[in-house]
Amino acid sequence: MASSTSLQQFLAPPVRSRRLRQARGWARAAATTETAAAGVEAERLEARVEEKDGGYWVLKGKYRAGINPQEKIKLEKDPMTLVMQDGIRELAATPLEDIEKSKLSKDDIDVRLKWLGLFHRRKHQYGRFMMRLKLPNGVTTSEQTRYLASVVEGYGREGCADVTTRQNWQIRGVRLPDIPAIMQGLAGVGLTSLQSGMDNVRNPVGNPLAGIDPYEIIDTRPFTNLLSAFITANSRGNPAVTNLPRKWNVCVVGSHELYEHPHINDLAYMPAMKNGKIGFNLLVGGFFSPKRCAEAVPLDAWVPADDVVPVCKAVLEAYRDLGNRGNRQKTRMMWLIDELGIEAFRSEVEKRMPMQELERASAEDLVQKQWERRNYLGVHPQKQAGLSFVGLHIPVGRVQASDMFELARLADKYGSGELRLTVEQNIIIPNVEDSRVEALLNEPLLKKFSPEPSLLMQGLVACTGNQFCGQAIIETKARAMKVTEEVEKRVSVGRTIRMHWTGCPNSCGQVQVADIGFMGRLTKDAEGKVCEGVDVYLGGRIGSDSHLGDVYKKGVPCKDLVPLVADILVKHFGAVPRVREEDEEEPAGN
Repeated sequence: MASSTSLQQFLAPPVRSRRLRQARGWARAAATTETAAAGVEAERLEARVEEKDGGYWVLKGKYRAGINPQEKIKLEKDPMTLVMQDGIRELAATPLEDIEKSKLSKDDIDVRLKWLGLFHRRKHQYGRFMMRLKLPNGVTTSEQTRYLASVVEGYGREGCADVTTRQNWQIRGVRLPDIPAIMQGLAGVGLTSLQSGMDNVRNPVGNPLAGIDPYEIIDTRPFTNLLSAFITANSRGNPAVTNLPRKWNVCVVGSHELYEHPHINDLAYMPAMKNGKIGFNLLVGGFFSPKRCAEAVPLDAWVPADDVVPVCKAVLEAYRDLGNRGNRQKTRMMWLIDELGIEAFRSEVEKRMPMQELERASAEDLVQKQWERRNYLGVHPQKQAGLSFVGLHIPVGRVQASDMFELARLADKYGSGELRLTVEQNIIIPNVEDSRVEALLNEPLLKKFSPEPSLLMQGLVACTGNQFCGQAIIETKARAMKVTEEVEKRVSVGRTIRMHWTGCPNSCGQVQVADIGFMGRLTKDAEGKVCEGVDVYLGGRIGSDSHLGDVYKKGVPCKDLVPLVADILVKHFGAVPRVREEDEEEPAGN
């Protein structure tokens, strides 16, 4: 279902006309929002940013006291100049030793390049970068995959790629001098890395089975594509939404299973009917951070399908204009919602809508709350007769260049040249003719990326860990695999158990939504020696009865995890202990 709304109207019209229209709209809306904003000082609702030449949004002088270091870096030089004024070419041509001589250029490679999706691995891979793509709805092509594989392959041992928990690719090993050519290559295959890091809108998530699922509610692809096009101004860069107080996540729900995890997004579109018209109820404010995690709450708002982009723009502008920019642990959008109250926040969104109107939520929610979550791994029939999709398990999301070339080949040979990435770090090959499924299942790569992994392996998710990430406290990916393998030797489970690992409190591995979560930290072992450990979380749920898990046990040394996890599985998830060889030995004397 494509929106009839033209995206162009949301892409930075001339500054003067936009300011005039905005001022008129706000004046009209002011009279209707006094009640909603009751208890909120008028001064608090004054925009804290202003637009400057070039379309950049800058924090006003009177609001600069007490701002955090990242805000100071943005004030010193707008990160988007690196792409919109082609500053990346000069930076890429500068030797690292010269870059290190200036704070401005050091901040360029360590902070501002994140606006281009590039993360310097100063701590573990000095001079190398991770590059994060924008891949709306997790849909990619064989051509795109081959291009990314060619980039990764060029970096040998330093190169690899990961499927992320936002249906996205991250490639590793990138060197600074290569960045302009890589970005040009991305554009050539219809990809971009713009605005995928720091205080930007992250990859729009949608149903990984969009358009092929017999039970889907709505095809999310047109909406996630529109959102991504608006957010990046069709990959040119959109400075109107690049100076947010903090990162911001969005998803469009199209499945009864809620594969999209709406409760942990800053803005989630929930399909609902109103007056015979399909649209979306809105949830706002979901997030993870080291100091606080919160589930999204209803905005009491419904928008028709044509207003998906306008309401996203309105919510972003309210957050950009009013959000706090002090303590980074208190700058996510939910903190603003808590401060203003949901009705006052709603009124701020409403007055930023094109007609300063926002309908109340619909009672006709299309998500069936009692729906049993289906497993997309393995072979499943599509809504298109004679076609199936095949879900492959990618252990903790890690792939090598050779794997990517093979995935692209399989997508071309057996499917339609398309791959789907999922938030569980797996990959789906759609549009496989039923007559060719068996041949696909016999391909050598499917021994590594199995469509039928064990029940514990198929629910395993892990962030990058300290192999590459400077913020991670512990190693995650290899350890997650090893612990799971050892636990499988001890117990047998009767259903999928979702186990998530994250290397630090930033929770990129989303441990709070897992059945069992492991958050990296340092702790002390039985001998009092400092070692890598985890806080264990328990009880996270996804779906219509979503719930964030709670800490079960703190400071567990990683080397002591196997018996603890086995015990948790028996006590809380109905696992059955396996009879091990040492248990089968007959007692002496019999």
